Amino acid sequence: MLRLLLALFLLALPARAEVIKLATWNMNWLTAKPPGHPDLPADVAGRSADDLARLRDYARRLAPDVLALQEVDGPEAAALILDPADWQVFFPAESDVQRVGIAVRRGLRAVQEPDLLGLDLRPGARRSLRRGVDVTLQAGTSRLRLLALHLVSGCRQEALSGSRECDGLGEQAGVVAGWIAQRREEGVPFVVLGDFNRRMDRRREPFLAVLTQQAPLLRATAGVSNPCWGGRPFIDHLLLGGAARGWLVPDSLRVLVYAEREPEWRARLSDHCPVSIRLDLP
Repeated sequence: MLRLLLALFLLALPARAEVIKLATWNMNWLTAKPPGHPDLPADVAGRSADDLARLRDYARRLAPDVLALQEVDGPEAAALILDPADWQVFFPAESDVQRVGIAVRRGLRAVQEPDLLGLDLRPGARRSLRRGVDVTLQAGTSRLRLLALHLVSGCRQEALSGSRECDGLGEQAGVVAGWIAQRREEGVPFVVLGDFNRRMDRRREPFLAVLTQQAPLLRATAGVSNPCWGGRPFIDHLLLGGAARGWLVPDSLRVLVYAEREPEWRARLSDHCPVSIRLDLP
């Protein structure tokens, strides 16, 4: 009888909220391929055992629950930094070296959705642009849709037209906006995160304006600069939409800055630092 009463009491308790840590990290040509491999540019030197050990240590210190990856050569390369026993990894169905991925800590339920193919504007090129990786995360009673991306470089603050790079970024903005519109119609909380290769602090930022025409967004990196490698505007962002805008833990934005300061470490570690936030899921 006592056990029955205890079980009924536990069922009557409200479901506990769950705080999860989301991060994004461009890992700068992380691959298991050796230097000189034909799939790699000639100036990609690869990582030493010491470099990889340091990256693994930074990953442990970062301790995310969900990590959006950029410039990672698939699951084999991800396993150099993230132990497969602890992580599920999701990559697009393509073979490029510079891929986008999402790593989810085991214990959280995650399902991969179809790749966002439209972000690859040059699918037939030897080094095509990156597809978006789309994952649905289930944490407790909360459902969260995640889109990880790595957009075209070369148009950091210009208008979205007038050059090949800016024209391309404008096309990609339309693709992301379409994805956001679908999430709005479904009523699903979502986060778009990764390397946008775009500064977004101007009052009338055209890239962000394309996205916010479809749904209100909360940019976690708004109003602050990135201390990585001495300080610069953010190009790695986390954009929250739907109910997820209310889940951001205040003042939880963090950048894990490397202790190594010499210029050589930008290639040996990464020219990007991990950027993270916390979400308080109901």
